[in-house]
Amino acid sequence: MEISGIVAAVVIGIVIGVLGRLVLPGRQHIGVLWTIAVGIIAALVGTALAGALGVADTKGIDWIELALQIGLAAVGVAAVERLKGRR
Repeated sequence: MEISGIVAAVVIGIVIGVLGRLVLPGRQHIGVLWTIAVGIIAALVGTALAGALGVADTKGIDWIELALQIGLAAVGVAAVERLKGRR
């Protein structure tokens, strides 16, 4: 993977992670790095899931893929918050 791919993954991870946090009600008590990490993972898994469902390559904006990514990020943020809250 080239440096441009890594930078793109981080930027997409930030956006997806922040959108995932916005979907959840209330304040989440996790840091920025956790948000980025969850966002990157959600973006990768959401893209793979959209590909498996056959909705990854559509004309225009891939709304279903984006919804999957944001939903996975919201679930990931909630899971990380619960895991960190138990400590």
